[in-house]
Amino acid sequence: MKKAFGCVFLILLSLAFSLSSAEEIRITPAHDVSDSIQALIETAERELGYTEGEHGYTKYGEWSGDPYAQWCAEFLCWCVHEVDESTGSHMLNEVYPMYSSSNVGKNWFVDHGRYIVRWGNLEGWGYQWLKGENEFISTGSYIPEPGDWVFFTWTNDENTDHVAMVEYCTRNSATQEVTIHVIEGNTPSAVIHAQYPLTYKRILGFGTVHDCADWTMRAGNTGEKVRQLQEKLHRLGLLSAERVDGRFGPSTQSALQLFQNEHDIKSNGIANITTQKALNQAYEHLINQDPETWRVDSDDDDDLTLDFFDFIPVPSPSASPAEEELSLVDSVENDADMDADVNDDVPDWVDVP
Repeated sequence: MKKAFGCVFLILLSLAFSLSSAEEIRITPAHDVSDSIQALIETAERELGYTEGEHGYTKYGEWSGDPYAQWCAEFLCWCVHEVDESTGSHMLNEVYPMYSSSNVGKNWFVDHGRYIVRWGNLEGWGYQWLKGENEFISTGSYIPEPGDWVFFTWTNDENTDHVAMVEYCTRNSATQEVTIHVIEGNTPSAVIHAQYPLTYKRILGFGTVHDCADWTMRAGNTGEKVRQLQEKLHRLGLLSAERVDGRFGPSTQSALQLFQNEHDIKSNGIANITTQKALNQAYEHLINQDPETWRVDSDDDDDLTLDFFDFIPVPSPSASPAEEELSLVDSVENDADMDADVNDDVPDWVDVP
């Protein structure tokens, strides 16, 4: 008994030593950090310690039109504006939104095709995947990069209640856990450095600097992702130019179903991972090998007639069971994450109604 106890004690002691000697290793971003993004981070750093005045007054709120507003978004937008003014960049309204209301910032990133849900299922769209990957995003799949914006909820729903900017991320050498290091305002009344685990359940998602993920599309969706899809369908001779408008309507659905039929993919008019990978392969072949592979004989989107010239068939990828049974209302982890008590795991400074 004493010998067994001694062995357990040594194991625990060894584990404690390993954890105490663990390092937080900075993660190299997947993309180069541009001069403009670096300038943005430096601008935000210079504001560290700024504290709101009487009745919640801030210069960021005054700049945006309401001196006494809740100002986490106003702070970030002000920083972007300062960089644009000092460097001649044009990031505000191009790389980042100008906003001050809940969900407006998140929706702007969605519309511009640069939003990643932490658990990988975008409401109203479907499952997401990182470019070049074959698996759907789940919590921890995407490590945010410098300049990304992190959207939080304090009320257990899909509404954004707070936003912060990523400075960098680190990985613990012992546990392999990733920590997001951010700069944020209005926490609770100042600009501060803060840290959050990548798995923190109050993180809704990330507005990304780079277009690094794709996601399922179907009728009714709008935005940059849809426009990119339509552009490929147009170049492949399946959709007329005037229909490249960023709106997934009947013409786009019909063109997509025609493509699916030609490549032995389930013809459901949904641009899922299987369909998009086949579409990308056909598009890249057209661009790189033969620009005249397909052409449209008619501008009438409802009566597409195709002529094929030396077309090389694209191998039909096999659809995953999860993709075939895609549901827009189900989420990989969302249900489990959002079932927690409304006050669970919320920072002390947050006043949850």
